[in-house]
Amino acid sequence: MKIRVLFFGMLKDICGTPGSLIDVPADATIQSVFDDYASRFPKLREVAASVVTARNHEFAAAGERLAEGDELAFLPPVSGGVSGQPEAEPVVRDPEGHLFAITRAPIDPRAIESELLAGSDGAIVTFHGVVRNNTRGRETLRLEYECYEAMAIRKMAEIGREIARAYPIGRIALVHRLGVLEIGEASVVVVATAPHRKPAFDAALEGINRLKRLVPIWKKEYFADGEVWVEGEWDASAPRVAPG
Repeated sequence: MKIRVLFFGMLKDICGTPGSLIDVPADATIQSVFDDYASRFPKLREVAASVVTARNHEFAAAGERLAEGDELAFLPPVSGGVSGQPEAEPVVRDPEGHLFAITRAPIDPRAIESELLAGSDGAIVTFHGVVRNNTRGRETLRLEYECYEAMAIRKMAEIGREIARAYPIGRIALVHRLGVLEIGEASVVVVATAPHRKPAFDAALEGINRLKRLVPIWKKEYFADGEVWVEGEWDASAPRVAPG
C-alpha cells in the first residue's frame, strides 16, 4: 500500500528529503517505517528518543498500524527553511471570535487586538515573541521558521479552544509567522481578552507555553559562521518513536 512520509527540520537534513510517497507492507506500523529509514540513515536512530510521530495531522503512537493513503510525519523537537508555499495561508476564525493563523507576512498585533476586543472586555493582554540578536553570546543574523502547516493550525485551534474553556476570557488569538525573520521582528503573537486582567494574563501565558510544546514549528538560526536547527522540547504527552 502507498503512504506519504514527511520529514521536518533537522530530520529533513538527515534524510536529504522533505518526504515522499512510498510503498509499505500491509502490516506496516509507524515504528516499522521509521526503522526502515533509520537503517538507511543511522543518525535518525541517534535522535529517535526525541522524534514525535503524527498520522493524518494528529499525534499517533509508534505502534499504530498504517492504512492506504495515510500521511505519516516524523517531527523533531519543536523550537518555535520553509517547506513550500501553500495556495492560501491557514486561518481559522471561530464563531466565538477566536483567531488562529499562520502567515508569511509581518504580524500586526494592533489589528488582532481590534478584531478580538469587545465592549464587555476590561483587559487585553498581548504577548510578542521577537527575534533577538544573539544566542548565548553568539551573534544571530536572522531566523527562519518552518512548520507542518496542516497539523500546526489544527493544534493551535485546539489549544486556543481548550484555554477559552478553562479560563473566564472573552477571546484568544494565536498567530505564528513563517519564513525568514530579521532581528526585532515578531515571530509569534498571542492575544487574550477578558472582563478582568488576571484571566487575560493567565490565558496568554498558557497559550504561548502550550504552543511552544505542542505545535509542530521549527526554527533555524543563522550566525556569521554557520547555521543550526534549534532544538526545543516536546510536551511529555507527545508520542515518540522507540530509540531501538
